Amino acid sequence: MAPIRDGRTRVPVTVRRSGMLLTGRVVGAALTVAMGWIHLQLWFDGFRDVRIIGVLFLLNAVGAAVLAVALLVVRFGRLAPVAALGALFTAGTLAALVVSLTVGLFGVREVIDAPLVPATLAVEAAGTVALALTAYAARHRG
Repeated sequence: MAPIRDGRTRVPVTVRRSGMLLTGRVVGAALTVAMGWIHLQLWFDGFRDVRIIGVLFLLNAVGAAVLAVALLVVRFGRLAPVAALGALFTAGTLAALVVSLTVGLFGVREVIDAPLVPATLAVEAAGTVALALTAYAARHRG
């Protein structure tokens, strides 16, 4: 590493980029796990008995677990499509919640002050952004 005039050491761009990708991978996986845990918790709390939505909540939890593991174990060369899929999955889940909050979804109309709704909005919004940025950075790692 080349020293800079003031005595600090310059970190090569490739090292910074790989550190950013590792951070994006871990943060994206953690937010994906959180999203899945929320849906599994809600499923156990009674949504399992709600037609269509119950199955979707369980599938969300399973899908989130699979995506989180994939984010952590896939080679850096394959990270971009996995992170992009995670971003789309999370954005779709967020969109479904917004629809449920506004006009209802499959006969279920959610309210903003229901348990876990504010946390879910935050986790899914952050997850969408983190995974999209990770996918972009992995794709353009130059």
